[in-house]
Amino acid sequence: MTDKKRVDVAIALVWRDLRLLISRRRQGEHLAGFWEFPGGKIEGGETPAAAAEREVLEEVGVVVHAEHERALITHEYADRVVCLHPVDCRFQSGEAKAIEVAEVRWVRPSELSSLKFPPANATLIAELSSHAQGSSGLR
Repeated sequence: MTDKKRVDVAIALVWRDLRLLISRRRQGEHLAGFWEFPGGKIEGGETPAAAAEREVLEEVGVVVHAEHERALITHEYADRVVCLHPVDCRFQSGEAKAIEVAEVRWVRPSELSSLKFPPANATLIAELSSHAQGSSGLR
Protein backbone atom coordinates (compact mmCIF):
# COMPACT_ATOMS: atom_id res chain seq x y z
CA MET A 1 0.00 0.00 0.00
CA THR A 2 1.25 3.46 -0.83
CA ASP A 3 1.19 6.62 1.28
CA LYS A 4 0.79 8.77 -1.81
CA LYS A 5 -2.23 11.01 -2.22
CA ARG A 6 -5.03 9.42 -4.28
CA VAL A 7 -6.71 11.67 -6.82
CA ASP A 8 -9.96 10.54 -8.48
CA VAL A 9 -10.41 12.18 -11.87
CA ALA A 10 -13.30 11.95 -14.33
CA ILE A 11 -12.19 12.20 -17.94
CA ALA A 12 -14.71 12.81 -20.70
CA LEU A 13 -14.39 11.06 -24.03
CA VAL A 14 -16.52 13.56 -25.94
CA TRP A 15 -17.63 12.12 -29.28
CA ARG A 16 -18.83 14.19 -32.23
CA ASP A 17 -18.88 12.93 -35.84
CA LEU A 18 -16.49 10.06 -35.00
CA ARG A 19 -13.99 12.52 -33.49
CA LEU A 20 -12.88 13.06 -29.91
CA LEU A 21 -12.41 16.37 -28.13
CA ILE A 22 -8.97 16.86 -26.59
CA SER A 23 -7.32 19.76 -24.84
CA ARG A 24 -3.76 20.81 -24.06
CA ARG A 25 -2.64 21.56 -20.51
CA ARG A 26 -1.53 25.10 -19.71
CA GLN A 27 2.04 26.02 -18.86
CA GLY A 28 2.75 25.98 -15.14
CA GLU A 29 0.46 22.99 -14.48
CA HIS A 30 1.38 19.39 -13.71
CA LEU A 31 2.32 17.78 -17.07
CA ALA A 32 2.12 21.14 -18.86
CA GLY A 33 1.89 20.95 -22.65
CA PHE A 34 0.50 17.41 -22.68
CA TRP A 35 -2.75 16.66 -24.51
CA GLU A 36 -5.58 15.18 -22.48
CA PHE A 37 -9.29 14.53 -22.48
CA PRO A 38 -11.32 17.23 -20.72
CA GLY A 39 -11.97 16.36 -17.10
CA GLY A 40 -11.00 16.94 -13.54
CA LYS A 41 -11.27 15.95 -9.92
CA ILE A 42 -14.46 14.28 -8.77
CA GLU A 43 -16.02 16.32 -5.97
CA GLY A 44 -17.51 14.78 -2.82
CA GLY A 45 -20.76 12.96 -3.53
CA GLU A 46 -20.38 13.41 -7.29
CA THR A 47 -20.51 10.52 -9.76
CA PRO A 48 -17.84 10.21 -12.46
CA ALA A 49 -20.55 10.90 -15.08
CA ALA A 50 -21.69 14.10 -13.37
CA ALA A 51 -18.09 15.24 -12.88
CA ALA A 52 -17.29 14.61 -16.56
CA GLU A 53 -20.28 16.68 -17.71
CA ARG A 54 -19.42 19.53 -15.30
CA GLU A 55 -15.71 19.59 -16.13
CA VAL A 56 -16.24 19.67 -19.91
CA LEU A 57 -18.52 22.70 -19.57
CA GLU A 58 -16.08 24.48 -17.23
CA GLU A 59 -12.92 23.73 -19.21
CA VAL A 60 -14.04 24.04 -22.84
CA GLY A 61 -17.62 25.40 -22.84
CA VAL A 62 -19.30 22.35 -24.36
CA VAL A 63 -22.47 20.68 -23.09
CA VAL A 64 -22.29 16.88 -23.15
CA HIS A 65 -24.37 13.94 -22.02
CA ALA A 66 -22.51 11.16 -20.18
CA GLU A 67 -23.54 7.80 -21.60
CA HIS A 68 -21.12 5.07 -20.50
CA GLU A 69 -18.47 4.69 -17.81
CA ARG A 70 -15.41 2.65 -18.82
CA ALA A 71 -13.17 0.61 -16.53
CA LEU A 72 -11.16 2.47 -13.90
CA ILE A 73 -7.51 3.20 -14.74
CA THR A 74 -5.03 3.57 -11.89
CA HIS A 75 -1.59 5.09 -12.44
CA GLU A 76 1.11 5.86 -9.92
CA TYR A 77 3.18 9.01 -10.42
CA ALA A 78 6.14 9.97 -8.23
CA ASP A 79 3.97 12.16 -6.01
CA ARG A 80 0.44 10.80 -6.37
CA VAL A 81 -1.80 7.94 -7.43
CA VAL A 82 -4.29 8.98 -10.10
CA CYS A 83 -7.51 7.01 -10.57
CA LEU A 84 -9.01 7.87 -13.93
CA HIS A 85 -12.72 7.33 -14.49
CA PRO A 86 -13.20 7.51 -18.30
CA VAL A 87 -16.73 8.41 -19.38
CA ASP A 88 -17.97 8.23 -22.98
CA CYS A 89 -20.01 11.39 -23.60
CA ARG A 90 -22.16 12.52 -26.50
CA PHE A 91 -21.72 16.11 -27.68
CA GLN A 92 -24.90 18.16 -27.15
CA SER A 93 -24.10 21.80 -27.87
CA GLY A 94 -21.59 24.61 -27.73
CA GLU A 95 -18.41 25.65 -29.51
CA ALA A 96 -15.28 24.14 -27.98
CA LYS A 97 -12.96 26.88 -26.77
CA ALA A 98 -9.91 27.11 -24.51
CA ILE A 99 -11.39 28.39 -21.23
CA GLU A 100 -9.31 26.57 -18.59
CA VAL A 101 -6.90 24.94 -21.05
CA ALA A 102 -4.27 26.14 -23.52
CA GLU A 103 -5.84 24.71 -26.68
CA VAL A 104 -8.70 22.46 -27.89
CA ARG A 105 -8.92 20.18 -30.89
CA TRP A 106 -11.26 17.56 -32.39
CA VAL A 107 -9.28 14.49 -33.54
CA ARG A 108 -9.90 11.04 -34.96
CA PRO A 109 -9.08 8.20 -32.56
CA SER A 110 -6.36 7.07 -34.99
CA GLU A 111 -4.54 10.40 -34.40
CA LEU A 112 -4.31 9.99 -30.62
CA SER A 113 -1.17 7.83 -30.60
CA SER A 114 0.81 10.55 -32.41
CA LEU A 115 0.12 13.11 -29.67
CA LYS A 116 1.80 13.42 -26.26
CA PHE A 117 -0.65 12.35 -23.51
CA PRO A 118 0.09 11.81 -19.80
CA PRO A 119 1.47 8.33 -18.99
CA ALA A 120 -1.75 7.47 -17.11
CA ASN A 121 -3.64 7.61 -20.42
CA ALA A 122 -1.46 5.07 -22.28
CA THR A 123 -3.84 2.10 -21.96
CA LEU A 124 -6.87 4.18 -22.91
CA ILE A 125 -5.09 5.74 -25.92
CA ALA A 126 -4.10 2.26 -27.13
CA GLU A 127 -7.67 1.00 -26.70
CA LEU A 128 -9.22 3.97 -28.52
CA SER A 129 -6.65 3.82 -31.33
CA SER A 130 -7.15 0.08 -31.89
CA HIS A 131 -10.93 0.50 -32.21
CA ALA A 132 -10.64 3.54 -34.45
CA GLN A 133 -12.15 1.93 -37.51
CA GLY A 134 -15.74 3.18 -37.66
CA SER A 135 -16.48 3.19 -33.95
CA SER A 136 -17.68 6.17 -31.95
CA GLY A 137 -16.99 4.46 -28.64
CA LEU A 138 -20.60 5.06 -27.60
CA ARG A 139 -22.78 2.08 -26.96
